[in-house]
Amino acid sequence: MARSRSSTSGPWRYLNPAYYLKRPKRLALLFVVFVVATFAFWDRQSLVREYESEMTKLVDEVNRLQDQLRNVDGKPVKQSTIQQHYYTSDKMMSRDAVEIDSLSKERREKVKEAMRHAWNSYVTYAWGQDELQPQTKNGVNSFGGLGATLIDSLDTLYIMGLEDEFRKARDWVANSLDFNKDYEASVFETTIRVVGGLLSAYDLSGDKIFLDKAKDIADRLLPAWDTSSGIPFNRINLMHGRAHNQGWTNGDSILADSGTEELEFIALSQRTGDPKYQEKVENSMKQFKKILPSDGLLPIYINPHSGTASYSTITFGAMGDSFYEYLLKAWIQGNKTDTVKHYRQMWETSMEGLLTLVRRTTPSSFTYICEKTGESLHDKMDELACFVPGMLALGSTGYGPEKSKQILTLAEELARTCYNFYESTPTKLAGENYYFHSGQDLSVGTSWNILRPETVESLMYLWRFTGDERYQEWGWNIFQAFEKNSRTESGYVGLRDVNTGDKDNMMQSFFLAETLKYLYLLFSPPSLISFDEWVFNTEAHPIKIVTRQSGTDSKVSSNPVVRPFGRKQGKIGS
Repeated sequence: MARSRSSTSGPWRYLNPAYYLKRPKRLALLFVVFVVATFAFWDRQSLVREYESEMTKLVDEVNRLQDQLRNVDGKPVKQSTIQQHYYTSDKMMSRDAVEIDSLSKERREKVKEAMRHAWNSYVTYAWGQDELQPQTKNGVNSFGGLGATLIDSLDTLYIMGLEDEFRKARDWVANSLDFNKDYEASVFETTIRVVGGLLSAYDLSGDKIFLDKAKDIADRLLPAWDTSSGIPFNRINLMHGRAHNQGWTNGDSILADSGTEELEFIALSQRTGDPKYQEKVENSMKQFKKILPSDGLLPIYINPHSGTASYSTITFGAMGDSFYEYLLKAWIQGNKTDTVKHYRQMWETSMEGLLTLVRRTTPSSFTYICEKTGESLHDKMDELACFVPGMLALGSTGYGPEKSKQILTLAEELARTCYNFYESTPTKLAGENYYFHSGQDLSVGTSWNILRPETVESLMYLWRFTGDERYQEWGWNIFQAFEKNSRTESGYVGLRDVNTGDKDNMMQSFFLAETLKYLYLLFSPPSLISFDEWVFNTEAHPIKIVTRQSGTDSKVSSNPVVRPFGRKQGKIGS
């Protein structure tokens, strides 16, 4: 017969509260046991947290050592089981990561939410097409149907830790992206958006599908460099490989379009081990070096047959801008070794030329960069030229102390002007270009705004180099102006007129690739996509820096550490 479980006798009496109420000493003993057990539990929890912290540090150290090994000999490094479980987007941060204040975290989350809204709108109304038209809620193939917005967004999604969105985009690239199109593509736009976007996604994630696709599209672009001078044609048919220039340039190539492929094509040679991509762009750079004048300033039209400059405007705005940017960044991409010092030398020569174009307004002493045709200066500056403050800040560290201070001061002065491009309009969004008249400071010329990133790009660079929080405040004000004037229920649009606020019907792909990414980084720790490890192409796609040494640089294979989104740890900005 089974024994009954009495609550007043046997071992079950210890579960009866009355047993202790009648025996105070035993009640006290029970309390002591409870306290000891509680402390033991929390001590165990502390040990678990300490273990997890040490594990994270260990993984960080393994990651750092693997990056060092990769940069030394270019050989792939075997992945460990620990890495496959613990690598997250946090590993885009260097080990000297610093915390950011609560206000910056809050603002960063707002930017991240804006990216979600822009991306989800694209997914809903324009999936797989080049760009979204938010007002009419449909997609448009502005770049031949290459999925420009999707590819431009890959690294932004990854950096922000938007895991599901990134994987969905990755699957489209793997299963649906097709470059075999009878389409006359811009070599420049396709390089900076598509090749750059795919390479960046590869460097961040280690997923080889991105490298394979980058190689495919680059192979289709290569015939553009088959000219007698090596200066490339600017358009090419992706299916048939026929290259040419636009009729409106009278057959000339455009300076920025022809000199803004070095980062992407050198990186592609490094990662594939095939030197042909690097050879093409470096051959054209040799020609640019031959014709570079003593002031380092080239006009915007270059004859691809003779390799000589045609009489045309000199500008740091449209059609000139990124040529100068890539001189500096190709030097940084090669880790500033002697092998790439000629890029730095050409850039410094061009910066001396830039100084001759600098003027200041009255009465507010806004610093601006003129344009030049022949010997005539024009008091006009594009918003596109607002990348210059960031470029100067980035390049200032390569000078001696006195010159470095001069260049950084100029960067800060120009940034003030660019910010006032925004502040001077009723919508607080900048127009496309500005004119400077005596006694009038600045006035908007072409009054549209198409969600451009150049000013916030420079604010991000200056904040990192100076630590001055006013650049974050300026960036936040610009972001709020975008939210107020450009946000719609189905995405973001530009403005036809920054004075009236009249909206257009296009969400440019670079808004997701550049504007929102730079704003996000402006409110993130500087160690996230550190300037010591990454260099941004002109479409804001970060590319890993790989040290170049003479005689071996074409054969380096970077083989980045695979960094899948982890299941154990949080993501950047979460």
